[in-house]
Amino acid sequence: FGREALKPHSLTLTMVGASLLWFGWFGFNAGSALEANGSAALAFVNTFVATAGAAMSWLFVEWGSKGKPSLLGMVSGAVAGLVAITPASGFVDAVGALIIGLSAGVVCYISAVWVKKAFGYDDSLDAWGVHGVGGALGAIMTGMFAKGAINSVYPKGGWLTDGNFDQMIAQFK
Repeated sequence: FGREALKPHSLTLTMVGASLLWFGWFGFNAGSALEANGSAALAFVNTFVATAGAAMSWLFVEWGSKGKPSLLGMVSGAVAGLVAITPASGFVDAVGALIIGLSAGVVCYISAVWVKKAFGYDDSLDAWGVHGVGGALGAIMTGMFAKGAINSVYPKGGWLTDGNFDQMIAQFK
């Protein structure tokens, strides 16, 4: 640990696995509506938009930081986007989903690469940096971008969309 880079055996299989995960995540997020309706379609679109945004933002941050992008980084960004959009997928619009995805790619990259190195903890699969941080970020950002007009569970909406700071605090808790 700390002396040798632990890269995947096959980047091709890593990409195949991430693609299958992304495909399955559509069923997870859109299926949470429990029927084929507008909420399911919104969750499906938001899952795609946030994941693509996170993959691209991770790629560009890695490119700027290391001098070249990597497929492994882009896959890690995609997983960060999937995790971050899950709590918000049925409550935000596509713009909110894109902001959540772009933020997740950057924040999870910082957590998985720089914070891990600074504290020196062993997180070989970046479970904390991607899933822990991405999930927390997505939950908090749900309180920022939820729209009351989209889902009646949050009738007052979120902080930045409908001015409901209480929802932001509830999500933070």
